[in-house]
Amino acid sequence: MTRPLLIEGGVVVTMDAGRRVFQKGHVLVSEGRIVAVGEAAIDPPAGAELIDASGMVVMPGLIDTHAHAGHTLTKGLGDDSEQWMNVTGRIYAQATDSEFWAAEAGLSACERIKCGTTTSALLFGGGPDIMRTDDAEAAEAHLDVIADMGLREVLAVGPNRRDSPWAYRKYGQGSYTEFEISPEAQLSVSVALIDRWQGRNDRLHIAMSLPVFTARELEDEHIHAICRQVRDLARQKGVLLVQDGHRDGSIAANAERLDLFDGRSLLAHCIDLTEADIAVLKRTGAKVAHNPSALMSVYGRCPAPELIEAGVTVSLGTDAAAPDRPFDMFRNLFQAHRYHARHFRDDAVLPPMQLLEMATIEGARALCMEDEIGSLEPGKRADIVLVNMRQPHLWPPVHPVQRLVRFANGADVDTTIVGGRILMRGRQLVGMDENAILDRAERAFHRMAERAQLV
Repeated sequence: MTRPLLIEGGVVVTMDAGRRVFQKGHVLVSEGRIVAVGEAAIDPPAGAELIDASGMVVMPGLIDTHAHAGHTLTKGLGDDSEQWMNVTGRIYAQATDSEFWAAEAGLSACERIKCGTTTSALLFGGGPDIMRTDDAEAAEAHLDVIADMGLREVLAVGPNRRDSPWAYRKYGQGSYTEFEISPEAQLSVSVALIDRWQGRNDRLHIAMSLPVFTARELEDEHIHAICRQVRDLARQKGVLLVQDGHRDGSIAANAERLDLFDGRSLLAHCIDLTEADIAVLKRTGAKVAHNPSALMSVYGRCPAPELIEAGVTVSLGTDAAAPDRPFDMFRNLFQAHRYHARHFRDDAVLPPMQLLEMATIEGARALCMEDEIGSLEPGKRADIVLVNMRQPHLWPPVHPVQRLVRFANGADVDTTIVGGRILMRGRQLVGMDENAILDRAERAFHRMAERAQLV
């Protein structure tokens, strides 16, 4: 059990229903939950650890609603995005083992902790094309590391497309066996992971993922049957259904053919939507993960401000951590504003508070966790970050929300707390060896590169 914490003297940005900001506030934490928040002095309980937050903003941990496991060890591969995607698909299928996924999880978690991201939703692999769900071993290795490092995570697992170009390889004792994997077998592994992790750790959750199929593809009865199975399993197990890559009529097509969406559906990217797509989002309560730094946002536009105006929950994701973007959610806050301000030629679009909502309480709502995380309120999980504002690029000390959204970056995070456990303080990981994490990731990278014949 963690010690009680009393964080005092900082500017507390609560993100509660009133969006209250306390200029010299206090947050009391006990048994992993927030007990009190406000400006009135709080007497610390016996044995409490005191954190002086003078010169800092105290805020909810950031929530990244769309990213990928695996990507932190594929940065720098390929000269352009198409080459990177081809190389990465081959790596995931043919050059990884459980140690790769464990080492990558440690590196990914380290980056997120240091950027102030306390909760993430990750697809386990390269989006809809190469999900490493041939057996449970790789996902178990990833989850064990994340559990040890203390972050909150939703890991989405599920089937590939049928036309995946790569056969899978499994390594052991210096050699490998090559095999094909069916969507049905991947579904079986995914269900086993859900059953194994439900209730095992309150920070870790498994979701179902499903490739985005077009209206024409859904005419294939085998594809239709797989989609129905994923839909029914997600609802039966009470887990999120996550999809990566909706665009240009695909939401409406899947709703019409499959009745696929409900309030536990999280749809990433959502670019160039039709009126019918938007109508489905409004009717079903499906949520959107907007990724302004992603390649999909170069190919088309997610109408995030319009969706918010229509009552759709829109959160922010990094789509991290490669080929050209980190896990830094502050970067996405800034980029989201510029992306839509340029479109409308209006700097007032997506003001600072609304952007911060997308990265905190709306992110929690997208993950169906708004009763647990996303704001600093009594009873909620103590997922808290402290941002060092006493720096030239964050000065003078006025308008804290605007400074966070417009000027801050992940390296400004001083302290990261999840469930009352301090994971980083003074930019130093607590109880974890950052150099050991980096060394392990480097070894896994070189082993993978040799197998993939990249060296």
